[in-house]
Amino acid sequence: MDFLSGLFSFLYQTGDAFAFLVLSACGLAVIFGMMGVINLAHGEFILCGAYVSTTAARMGLPLPLSICLGAIVAGLVGMLLERAIIRHLYSRPLDTIVVTWGISMIATQGTLILLGSSIAGTGTPFGSFAVGGYGYSVYRLVLMLAAVATLAGLWLIFTRTRFGILARATIQVPHIAEALGVNTSLIYSLTFGLGAALAGLCGGLYAPTMTLVPTMGSAFVVEAFVTVVVGGADIFLGTAPAAAILAFVKAGLTSWQGQLAGQIGLLVAVIVVIRILPRGLTGFILRERA
Repeated sequence: MDFLSGLFSFLYQTGDAFAFLVLSACGLAVIFGMMGVINLAHGEFILCGAYVSTTAARMGLPLPLSICLGAIVAGLVGMLLERAIIRHLYSRPLDTIVVTWGISMIATQGTLILLGSSIAGTGTPFGSFAVGGYGYSVYRLVLMLAAVATLAGLWLIFTRTRFGILARATIQVPHIAEALGVNTSLIYSLTFGLGAALAGLCGGLYAPTMTLVPTMGSAFVVEAFVTVVVGGADIFLGTAPAAAILAFVKAGLTSWQGQLAGQIGLLVAVIVVIRILPRGLTGFILRERA
């Protein structure tokens, strides 16, 4: 019984880490991995989704609708920023670092000034269950399912819809897409908005589990970036396998030596993978296929 409860605990921690990495990285994989925009304001899109969804839930809107509303608002904010600022920097990728860092600082300090140092949360729903004398949150299982559903939804969008085909064509060969009559300006805006909406979805989903402060986005950014860098440009060939590998490493070391060891092991794994596979898992998988 001790072995089974220990195995369940390890699988639960792995699934929890996988969900966190996938949900935090999907939006960045679209904006950074696909579009090449180094978006240091990713955490602030997560912040936007968390604050909007929590406010809507406290006003009486059901939690699932509140989370969707947070994702939509973050997506609209992302499209607005893309049209106003980001679209002028596609040919200057390094400049996006400075610009998005500035947007991040403005959003964080503006939230602090306007809304204060924190807002009241909603509490984690659905309660808990016990296995082998240890308690586990049911909502964490919901987050695991949400991560898998998000990956499935992105796969459908980018492989089975007209928008997905046009988005991939525009990002890979924009001049050819434009010559064929594609409104590349609109496609860029919608793709950036999708990445921001995914970040907002992450914020909305994790809002019930966290203290809501203006700097909460920083808790997601580092692990989102390392997941995307390890995975490479492709969300499905890279980001999802990278999240699974890193989650396994983090959960194993956390179970063995505690949370600090898990974080250190995660970063060491990233360094090793980048050293061996400079193009990430995407480059390795595509090379093996070729």
